[in-house]
Amino acid sequence: MSADIDLAAVNARDAGSLIFVGFNSRIAALDRDTGEVVWKWRSPKGSGLPVVLLDGDRLVVSVMGYTYCLDPTSGAELWNNPLPGMGLGIPNLASARGNTTPQLYAVLAEHERQQQESSTG
Repeated sequence: MSADIDLAAVNARDAGSLIFVGFNSRIAALDRDTGEVVWKWRSPKGSGLPVVLLDGDRLVVSVMGYTYCLDPTSGAELWNNPLPGMGLGIPNLASARGNTTPQLYAVLAEHERQQQESSTG
């Protein structure tokens, strides 16, 4: 299923300005300053608690044996993999890029720079 997207909101945001919330086979991206819903996505297969990993410019979501890669700024599905034969259950996700401190600081610094430019320009 494709994401429910507010295109104007997406154009004004990057992954550093979002918080990702997952429950009941769904993901919502919220504006970290206002709590406003920017986009919503529902897993087309699998049910239950989604496990989420922000992996640099990718949002990896796994729901009961099905794994999806989403664009974190829009919620658009980039790829999926049912991982046949791996089983079901709550997965563990890890990545060398996923939420590492230097990358997180770089994203936040860029976001702050863009905010300062927009407020002074």
